[in-house]
Amino acid sequence: MGENSREAAGRNTSRENPSLEQRIRAIEDRLEIYNLIAGHPPSADTGADYYAEAIYTEDGEFDRGTGLTGGVGNKAIAAMLTSPAHQAAIAGGLAHFTGLPHVTIDGDDAVVISYLQILTPNKSGEAIEVPNHGASRGYHIHRVVTNRWELRRTASGWKIKRRSIRLVDGSEPSRDILRGALASYAARA
Repeated sequence: MGENSREAAGRNTSRENPSLEQRIRAIEDRLEIYNLIAGHPPSADTGADYYAEAIYTEDGEFDRGTGLTGGVGNKAIAAMLTSPAHQAAIAGGLAHFTGLPHVTIDGDDAVVISYLQILTPNKSGEAIEVPNHGASRGYHIHRVVTNRWELRRTASGWKIKRRSIRLVDGSEPSRDILRGALASYAARA
């Protein structure tokens, strides 16, 4: 068996029968990634620019799709959270609500696929009383998007290299992002 064949066989064996250390590292990676993604809604809803700056790579990209301005570079992405427009949205009751992400880790790279809803308080209509929970006019789902987060392991932990969002409106780009969560399963069928 040649040297390259032995290395490949060793990699295959370690993937099929990972050591306890490898399994623990995979769990720790996944938990760190979940926390990174879960930190997005509170940071967006409080304007925590320091969080965005810390979790994006220096050359990170935020692709918001057609009609919305994104950013390149962790400082530029962080600045979006302190912009007057975003601060006005926060003051109006902006709430980001995300679903459990699908995480695929491949060495020092990871891809996360998730949904995100943007909610805003319903300012009109009658208030509805819910026993033991007060009264509210409810919320309006402003938009729902799919997210593709491309992450890279760095010396200071997992960071976002690129984030792309697409509006869930029946068009192909949003479904393409969602298909990314299922790609490894297609190979198993």
